[in-house]
Amino acid sequence: MVRILMAFALLVAFTFTASAADTKYTLTGDNAKITFVGSKPDGKHEGGFKKLTGTATVTDGTLSKIEVEIDTDSLYSDDEKLTRHLKSPDFFGTKDNPKATFKTTKIEKADKGYKITGDLTMLGKTKSVSFPATVTAGETFGLTAEFKIDRTQWGMVYGKGKINDEVALKLNVSAKK
Repeated sequence: MVRILMAFALLVAFTFTASAADTKYTLTGDNAKITFVGSKPDGKHEGGFKKLTGTATVTDGTLSKIEVEIDTDSLYSDDEKLTRHLKSPDFFGTKDNPKATFKTTKIEKADKGYKITGDLTMLGKTKSVSFPATVTAGETFGLTAEFKIDRTQWGMVYGKGKINDEVALKLNVSAKK
């Protein structure tokens, strides 16, 4: 009888440990897209980042953590001259600031999907950002989100009054286990 109880206890302990296991999905520029739209009164420009690395962690089927490092020099836009300007010290200063990072600080289930909050670090400044996201997890981890940030919070003040402060961001992730 003692052996049966011990075996049962071990089975329960193993089951609990296995169910609490984290699933990590590797994020790269191939499976995670970050794009942006910057606008001004007479138009807009689109762009994004080609290279990033990171992980999304799912615990018991629920998103629990995201960490991403973005290669700012992989920035591109719909205009070659603008791309060079965006990489300059007027905006991203990619030579002195080669990386931007995002690390979640809170993830909450919402009516539709999730509300993700995290620290976005660019140009040596860290600010909290929150956004709604749709998330799926299984063999593939999926995340889609659209939101805006105020570029001036990170010191990007070039063109103030001529270029809108808010920049629209779009995230689209499809990462396999």
